[in-house]
Amino acid sequence: MTTVVGRLVLDEVVTPGTITVEDGVIASIETTGSPSVDAGGPYITPGFVDVHVHGGGGHDAMGGRAALDGMARHLLRHGVTSFLPTGVSAPLDDLYRFVDDVRDWMPVAPADGSEPLGSNLEGPWLAHARKGAHDPVLLRMPADLRLADLEAHLDGLRLVTVAPELPGALDLIAWLHARGVAISMGHSASTLDEARAGYAAGGSSTTHLFNAMSGVDHRAPGLAVAALTDDTVYVELIADGEHVHPAIWPLITRTKPADRLMLVSDAIPLAGMGDGRATIGGLEVEVVGRRVTLVGTTTLAGSVIALDTAVRNLVESGAALPIAVAAASRNPLAMLGIGDRGRIAVGQRADLVELDDALRVRRVMRGGVWFATTGS
Repeated sequence: MTTVVGRLVLDEVVTPGTITVEDGVIASIETTGSPSVDAGGPYITPGFVDVHVHGGGGHDAMGGRAALDGMARHLLRHGVTSFLPTGVSAPLDDLYRFVDDVRDWMPVAPADGSEPLGSNLEGPWLAHARKGAHDPVLLRMPADLRLADLEAHLDGLRLVTVAPELPGALDLIAWLHARGVAISMGHSASTLDEARAGYAAGGSSTTHLFNAMSGVDHRAPGLAVAALTDDTVYVELIADGEHVHPAIWPLITRTKPADRLMLVSDAIPLAGMGDGRATIGGLEVEVVGRRVTLVGTTTLAGSVIALDTAVRNLVESGAALPIAVAAASRNPLAMLGIGDRGRIAVGQRADLVELDDALRVRRVMRGGVWFATTGS
């Protein structure tokens, strides 16, 4: 039995309390005072969950088993206890191999790393007009896809980004949705009606809101407006201060129900490695400070943060701590239909993060076992 004492970040409040953990599960919770963020002791939050992350610590999600091991260990030390390794646009055979590699790796993933929940494909069914940092040569039309080929690789595939305006996109969205794969609208130049049709066909999420999509135009609203005005739809936010200006974040938190906001990192393999260059999806990218761009352009190409930084940034912008934590934990899990973790509640898996007063990670618990961290 393990006891965890601190300021518990519950669904709606922060309150002093004690958690008892038995056999990797939260067995009891005792609150010991009035709700207060100033009660002293570390903050205790549910483990963070990153559903859109391409790498970190020098490790590429598409780099094979050793790279996945390294990526998982890097993420855990930033409070991320579960994640979806995310692939970028590539030849279909390479993407199928990536999905299969993640599936086969999951049972042997390191116990001292973040737990993989499956895989995420960001591409290749994206719009050329909003390709972002994806190689346009590698983009494909959904209408040209042989569904039988994809069906052989669905095991473990949890999330796919699709531009809803592409030929065959609505059929692909409905087909994936019927097979339990979550679909995110993104990298899209869709009109408002095309975006709404994508959600109606089975889309449930939105890939990095405002980035690489038709936006908020008062005469020609697009995907961003469809996402913000549909209370059932999830939206991803990369809260690094580069992808979306912090002045816009309150517009998102005031528009979306609190349980539909998801923080993601969209981190690249160079995350945590300082300035430098690397090749991702066949394109060369450069990190300078906290900004990642395609070399020789101003096109953003992912981030170098992890979710601990995203939570801290969102709180510093004025969001309540329980809202920021939910966006990094139970909301992405709910989008995936996973309910055994993500909250501080009896019966939940004991995936927990201990934060100091500055909301920096001190320790991480995965399945009832503590792991030290060097912070971030």
